[in-house]
Amino acid sequence: MELIATLATVFVAFLHFYIMYIEMFLWDTPKGMKIFGLKPDFAKASKVMAANQGLYNGFLAVGLLWGLWLGEEGPHVTIFFLLCVGVAGVYGAITSSKKILFIQGLPAMIALIAVLLAR
Repeated sequence: MELIATLATVFVAFLHFYIMYIEMFLWDTPKGMKIFGLKPDFAKASKVMAANQGLYNGFLAVGLLWGLWLGEEGPHVTIFFLLCVGVAGVYGAITSSKKILFIQGLPAMIALIAVLLAR
């Protein structure tokens, strides 16, 4: 179960690095606008906000990897950051798009369950 917990956590971390990359560097490109369903004017106007949001996703990813790096001392850190991702997924589903719950929230909750079962 520990291997599954680690792999699930790494998956969530790399997912958030990818989201960070899109939000920080591709937001107003055709690919970024397609992924997020944006119109060019909105993408241009919200580019700085999206970069800031992307940075936060990067912090979540780093926090997850930090928890894994800590080894036996890390599950509390990993649990904290997985909960943060889960809450962000629920909030995003309520305020922005239901698909955020499945793209961010569900993987985080699966990883969280795996981490808790591995303890």
